Amino acid sequence: MIRELNANKKIEDLEIMDDQSTDVANTGGQALLDCLQRQNLTLDTDLYEFTMSAGYRLLGRGDRMACFDVYYRQNPDNGGFCVFAGLESVINYINNLEIFPDDLEYLSGTGVFSREALEALGSGIRFTGDVWAVPEGTIVFPNEPLIRITGPISQSQILETTLLALVGHQTLIATKAARLCIAAKGAPVIDFGTRRAHGTQAAFYGARAAYIGGCAGTSNVKAGKAFGIPVKGTHAHSWVESFENEIDSFRGFCEVFPNHSVLLVDTYDTIQGVRNAIQVGRELKLRGKHLIGIRIDSGDLAYYSKTAREMLNEAGFHDTKILASSDLDEWLIESLQQQGAQIDIWCVGTRLMTSYQTPALGIVYKLMAVDHGDGGMVPRIKISHNPNKITNPGVKKIFRFYNGGNRMIGDLIAQIDEPIPHAKSVKAHHPMYDYMKKLYKPPFETVELMVPVFLKGEQVYDCPPPANVRNHVFQQLDELEPELKRFSNPHIYKVSLSEKLYRVKKNLLSFHQNKLKPENRRY
Repeated sequence: MIRELNANKKIEDLEIMDDQSTDVANTGGQALLDCLQRQNLTLDTDLYEFTMSAGYRLLGRGDRMACFDVYYRQNPDNGGFCVFAGLESVINYINNLEIFPDDLEYLSGTGVFSREALEALGSGIRFTGDVWAVPEGTIVFPNEPLIRITGPISQSQILETTLLALVGHQTLIATKAARLCIAAKGAPVIDFGTRRAHGTQAAFYGARAAYIGGCAGTSNVKAGKAFGIPVKGTHAHSWVESFENEIDSFRGFCEVFPNHSVLLVDTYDTIQGVRNAIQVGRELKLRGKHLIGIRIDSGDLAYYSKTAREMLNEAGFHDTKILASSDLDEWLIESLQQQGAQIDIWCVGTRLMTSYQTPALGIVYKLMAVDHGDGGMVPRIKISHNPNKITNPGVKKIFRFYNGGNRMIGDLIAQIDEPIPHAKSVKAHHPMYDYMKKLYKPPFETVELMVPVFLKGEQVYDCPPPANVRNHVFQQLDELEPELKRFSNPHIYKVSLSEKLYRVKKNLLSFHQNKLKPENRRY
């Protein structure tokens, strides 16, 4: 009930700005979505995906089954979690895999591919395998598989680059949005980042990810149309500067948009801007309208918001909201909250849409098992001098443990054939350090996180609407301990290996270490 009340309050506060979420089907948004779902991104990849795919085929290895995992190694911004996003984009990408004659003609011109290699690629790269994933909007942690791809290696290899780009970017933005909303403590956060994004496609899908992560609206019109996200906006300093004086600019805006009267007050002098907004607000009252809000975009936001609140209240504008922008991030919002800033709505741009402090997620696509011709999947491991880069081998799934208070207490990575733990203690091993172990003792509840998305190349998963994914994020955050949500030195959530998987990893490490002993090396 608390979660529902908080969600309702966010929408209620948001009504002070522009249009609410639109009916996608009635505004042409469905047609736009249909177009997006048919986009072919096959060439949006690295050259070596094509060279490896062709090479596997020419060597007679292309149809051997392989299992790849998508995961990341470290939480962005030294945080405690990530919000998984981008699965819908991945599904659309896989559904539209196709290489065309002019693509092959271009690849021929690179001088890299022989005629036989081009014929191998041209014979088809449609994906015919299985994809399992955690649902979009799930809270996830380092080193656990977000997506598991099992299929012919020549097909599965092709997916790597594009899939990482789609998931890495959107997961970063969704995670940043969730952190901003935590800092805002229930006040709406609006995505104002389109103009600072790394291109319009990044802004478009970033707006969806920000909404999933908890933002209450976006300035991005195309994302609003496509995904049904509430579209928000006021006016710019240029509007004010184009008039002879500030108060006339406010009057002009309110004359044209009397039901959307949010005025930017810091073009010249913020205090005078508030006075002018109040005067225009009085004039609106005479017309039966209401001054909806003011926006402050520069200066000391704590000082000016408190001063503006006093001025508005004294003038009888208790319901007029104060919006703030100006290079906000979660740390600044948290600080302003502690200073008693009187800000009702937070408008975040650059530091949201570029994930400013951590502009790239360390997301990887690693081979975990391969069929050597007998039909069985053999675990494979990548070894590194950096322990964090040693992979967890095999075909795997994730169990999540909950305590009696419905709080997450840890995740267990297990082999695909292991049953869900019930009613008995479960030993869990640290992925890197042998001396670190954890014992889950009843009572606990366990759920399996990954769900089937493609089976034998056919989509079997229906993507929920972004609003439903957003609600899933809210629920997941409620299930996360507060210590994991703090911005400084968050508690480390335990992601462990099952006893069976731990033994497989240890045996593979011992096998490869033995091969590397001096007496076994070949020179």
